Amino acid sequence: MASGEDFESIVAQYYEPLYQFAFSLTRTEADACDLTQQTFYVWATKGHQLRDKTKVKTWLFTTLHRGFLESRRRQTRFPHYELSEVPLELPEMPSLLVNELDSRQVLQALSQVDEVYQAPVALFYLEDCSYKDVAEILDVPIGTVKSRMARGIAQLQKILISGTKRTPTNK
Repeated sequence: MASGEDFESIVAQYYEPLYQFAFSLTRTEADACDLTQQTFYVWATKGHQLRDKTKVKTWLFTTLHRGFLESRRRQTRFPHYELSEVPLELPEMPSLLVNELDSRQVLQALSQVDEVYQAPVALFYLEDCSYKDVAEILDVPIGTVKSRMARGIAQLQKILISGTKRTPTNK
C-alpha cells in the first residue's frame, strides 16, 4: 500500500492526464471516471510493487489502458441488451406464472430439479457466478455447465408451470 502522502501527490499529478487519456478511449465521462478511479485503486493496492518510482507515469497509463482493453473484452463477451431488443431470445413463460411466483416457490421448484442440474443453476442465478466460475467450482468443462444450465432451466420451467396449473391460487 502506498503511503497516504505519496498517493495523494501521485493522484494530484496524474489524475487529469489519466482522465483525458481514459476519455479519449471511452468517449464518455462516466466510463472515463470509472477507468481513472480503477487505475488509482490498482495503484493504491499494488503500487508498492513498483521498484523504480520514476516509472509511475508509465505504470499508471499502462494499467489504465489494460483496464480499458479488459472492459472492452468483457463487453464483447457479455454484451448488454435492453429486454425490448431481444424478445425472441427470452424464454417463454406465461404471464400468469410470472405474476404468481415468489422466491420461496422458485427455490422449492429448484429442489425438484435433477440433482446434476441444481448446482449449476443455483451457482449461476443465486450466487452470481460466471459460467467459468461454475465450471471451476464443479470441476467440469464450460460446455457441460452450459448444457446442464439449459436442461436445468427447462426442468425448472416445467416444474413451475405444472405447479401453477395444479394450484391456481397460491397464497
